[in-house]
Amino acid sequence: MTIDSLAFLSPGNYADDDPAAGLEDTLRLFEFGEAAGFDGAWIRQRHLEHGVSSAPVFLAAASQRTSRIRLGTAVIPIGYENPFRLAEDLTMLDALAHGRLEAGFSTGMPHAELLADIVHDGDWRGRDLSYGRIGELLEHLRGDYLGGPDTVIHSPGNVQRPRLQPHRPELLDRVWYGATSLRSARWAAEHGMNLLTGNIVHGETSDDFVTAQVAIIEEYRRLRPAGRIALGRVVVPLDGADAATRRRYLGYAAARHDRTLRPHGDRRTLFAPDLVGTAAEIVERLAGDAAVAAATELRLELPYEFDRRDYEQILQDVRASVAPHLGWRPDRTEVPA
Repeated sequence: MTIDSLAFLSPGNYADDDPAAGLEDTLRLFEFGEAAGFDGAWIRQRHLEHGVSSAPVFLAAASQRTSRIRLGTAVIPIGYENPFRLAEDLTMLDALAHGRLEAGFSTGMPHAELLADIVHDGDWRGRDLSYGRIGELLEHLRGDYLGGPDTVIHSPGNVQRPRLQPHRPELLDRVWYGATSLRSARWAAEHGMNLLTGNIVHGETSDDFVTAQVAIIEEYRRLRPAGRIALGRVVVPLDGADAATRRRYLGYAAARHDRTLRPHGDRRTLFAPDLVGTAAEIVERLAGDAAVAAATELRLELPYEFDRRDYEQILQDVRASVAPHLGWRPDRTEVPA
């Protein structure tokens, strides 16, 4: 098992009465991750919650606070987006970040019963708000010209053929799909996207989480052997935490353990156990995880309930005591203050 790339995924939490402070904490966490040598820092996109509702806006700010670390979106629910306008935002962000954007998408629509009618100005149920909408976005990123061969637009000091601007077709190599099923893995592979797979999958082939996730990875790899695969796990080392914090971490894991014991709902949703323990215990569990062995990029999914100091301790412990045993080496050697 060799992990070539190590990243983390932040929930971007903030208090209802002070969003700026929470967003600043997350920006500082991205700076911390870059100083610690992490390869990537990803942000969740969440609607109607105390979290980042626009990943491109947040990552534009992060692009000006960092210089090396890759900046990811995990994931943008495509059903709430206009593909052309989102493509404009993403290419502008990628230009600001000097080619560091990793753009991840999903077809889910959280809170659709509350939000979809508002976003789409009425009935949306007959529209393709899933795979087809992502396909549209990919077409826009390719940057084909609009109109006929003689179509031009005039702007001050310029006459040009119209296409999405900024024109950054290289971003297509850094688009990802968050897959939880065999069908979604196939679609991602067939459309040239990289694969994100995390702590939730559907038990189509097995009631065992790892077995089901390995099947998804193998299906993707069968169709796209050279595609990138990033795997997510909640990893919480206890080593650098004080006694009270350790108890809180263990209580967090215990409260979530029951959901890992059985499939849920009609789609047989499976949840991965959280990896909470000493660094040595976590290394042993990761080394025995067949899904981790099938990927070369590992993404630490930071819990929603913690604060920046907790996240920094988790990242530092993983950097120093977990990741080196998985074959990973930091891009930089300094330890952040």
